Amino acid sequence: MLAENLENWAQQERQAGIEKGTKLGIEQGTKLGIEKTARNLLKLGVLSNDQIAEATGLDLEDIAKLHAEIQR
Repeated sequence: MLAENLENWAQQERQAGIEKGTKLGIEQGTKLGIEKTARNLLKLGVLSNDQIAEATGLDLEDIAKLHAEIQR
């Protein structure tokens, strides 16, 4: 009984870890995609930083950092 309980607990913890890792991976992937979109918009040079921030949800500080990366 104790071994079975321990195995059930371990399985639940593994599942929780998988779910947490999946969630973090999705969040990081989403952030990278948004940053890539912002970089592409900056390269086009058609929109202002304010417009790019509004379109992507990034703040102006992040847009300025991406802009600085592009210019290097």
